Amino acid sequence: MTTLNYNHLRYFWAVAHTGSLTRAAEHMNLSQSALSVQIQKLEHQMGHKLFDRVGKKLVLTEAGHVALDYADTVFKTGDDLMNRLRGNPVASRRVLKVGAITTLSRNFQLEFLHPLTVRSDIELIIRSGNMRDLLGQLEAHAVDVVLSNTPAPRDSRSLLRNHLLNEQPVSLVGHPRPDKAAFKFPDDLRTEPILLPSLDSGIRVAFDRVLELAGIRPIILAEVDDMAMLRLLARDRDAITLVPPIVVRDELESGLLVEHCHIPEVTETFYAVIQKRRFANRLLAELLPSARS
Repeated sequence: MTTLNYNHLRYFWAVAHTGSLTRAAEHMNLSQSALSVQIQKLEHQMGHKLFDRVGKKLVLTEAGHVALDYADTVFKTGDDLMNRLRGNPVASRRVLKVGAITTLSRNFQLEFLHPLTVRSDIELIIRSGNMRDLLGQLEAHAVDVVLSNTPAPRDSRSLLRNHLLNEQPVSLVGHPRPDKAAFKFPDDLRTEPILLPSLDSGIRVAFDRVLELAGIRPIILAEVDDMAMLRLLARDRDAITLVPPIVVRDELESGLLVEHCHIPEVTETFYAVIQKRRFANRLLAELLPSARS
């Protein structure tokens, strides 16, 4: 059994965090050539290349990202040991980095991540953004999974994998109407103002198609690309809102909002987008099977 050389790992860890052999060598009082030799020995020991050279920069390979995650844990554990012996215990935790597009329901995100949010041994890092930026982060190993309401584009050479997690109905919701007749869809949208997701949303595109076929041009009060903001507007404005009920679940349960009608032609899908990797984050396996069921 080969024993890991922790001095080599420390050298690798320093280079990975500085992104430069020169800066790491200066910090560790080594020559650049000596440090390079130590990194090569670690790569030989692990059987994987840890860095690619892109111009003058050193860029972590997939194996390098995995090694850095473990190195961070190893050296953090050493810090935790010292803290514990000094009377300040700190538990080491595994990390899952999640990207979520801004139009995705916060309630859905919480439900999907719930198996991990209740555990004290896991740290979740959640980043919001648009699909293009988050897929770039997925490719660069800055996130482990992207949560989206549209599948990622892919072709036969793509390493991306789309996991369909759920499909939710979409409804028109609003405040109770005790002094008005029951809402009639789609006719009442000729005169009733409406709050809509932005045109970047798949449900907005499908809804516009339904209204176009009905010959209706709605009175749009606002177009919002953030579901959390759309939820706040639905609460505060006296208007109809197009939204998946899961987004306003608490308001529907409390009676602050009611579901006026379900739009059968429109649904919202939820996907987990991952990249095929040799060294996938094992925490994903704890999420995706339960999500599929």
